[in-house]
Amino acid sequence: MIRRRSLLTFAGVGGAALTLSGAAAAHAAPSSVPGPAAGPGPIDLPVPTVRQPVGTVSLRLVDENRQDPFAPVPGPRELMVQLWYPAAGTAGRARAAYATARVAAVLDRTAFLDPGTLGRLRPTARVGAPPVPGALPLLLLGHGRKGGRSNCTALAEELAAHGYLVASLDHTYDAAAVEFPDGRVVLSALADEPADWDAAERREVGVRAADLRFVATELTTGRTVRRHLGLPCADPARIGVLGHSMGGAAAAEAVRQDRRFAAGLDLDGGLFGSPVPDEGLDRPFLLFTALDDHDTWRRWREHQRGWGRHLRQRDSGHLSFTDIPHAAGPGHLAEHAPPEVYAQLFGTIAPERATELARTYVRAYFDRFLRGRPSPLLNAPSPRHPEVSFVWSRG
Repeated sequence: MIRRRSLLTFAGVGGAALTLSGAAAAHAAPSSVPGPAAGPGPIDLPVPTVRQPVGTVSLRLVDENRQDPFAPVPGPRELMVQLWYPAAGTAGRARAAYATARVAAVLDRTAFLDPGTLGRLRPTARVGAPPVPGALPLLLLGHGRKGGRSNCTALAEELAAHGYLVASLDHTYDAAAVEFPDGRVVLSALADEPADWDAAERREVGVRAADLRFVATELTTGRTVRRHLGLPCADPARIGVLGHSMGGAAAAEAVRQDRRFAAGLDLDGGLFGSPVPDEGLDRPFLLFTALDDHDTWRRWREHQRGWGRHLRQRDSGHLSFTDIPHAAGPGHLAEHAPPEVYAQLFGTIAPERATELARTYVRAYFDRFLRGRPSPLLNAPSPRHPEVSFVWSRG
């Protein structure tokens, strides 16, 4: 089951997949949300590779046309979305936190990090910095099952520095914790081990795809921009979607459903919960994985109709595509997880190298399909990136 879970879940060390050590069990999920714990100094995420200031802002969006299927009390679907974008300047703007203090505390527990670890993780972006003028290509970014919108911050900041508007969603009641502007914290309502995995995946991926489509509409029709003056402008003709783990499965399903999405990308996510493996897609789709292969990926390769690639990153684990490797050492995660589980989650690749590779290939892919900038990286293995091999190619 861990292999299936690890292709769906942000915190793959959770639930029945891992027998907790005493240290980890001491901070397994309680019923309430604690405050942050004090700890040593900051942990800086890798800075973007170009000297372009990055801004960030978080938005609460409500889909009045859709009832939330997970909410205990009927009501419209409510989301938190974080934007990263190239900024015109950052003077006087505070450095962004990785997550709110209460959300970071929950993520520490779900990833079995020392309390206070993610509160020490420091992004580069500045809160509310003014955006550069003009319409930007839009990338929608989804997290793994029971993860959160901050999980791929280093990747989002790199893409923003290179001229993209990145919108990362908290999928409410799926994400480990979502804090709204009024102070409410909504914890994940998903079962660790659903009685019927197939039904759970279809439901969860369907809700996620609807979330992605709604956010794309909000950011491109002008409604959200008009309500929040000073937001960056999204180009409705250049939209891509990507995600880690279950976020990758949802990205594929969103591309299948919505022709506005010109290209999709999956970071080590099994293509569960949708018809994509047996129908393929008629637009570009990239699989970038740590695992060498998976049944859903094989089926997708057989049916893909548009441009496609399956690239594999050697020596990596399921969480190597996220920020968590940068926190794993300082947060003593290896002390809380059996060696075989730790290896599956992180592999042996250095965190800085894993982030560099993800940034390089994700940007090359979207530059090609949203900006018309071909790259040899997508055509053949590169001697500069020997960890990345080509499993399969089409187009």
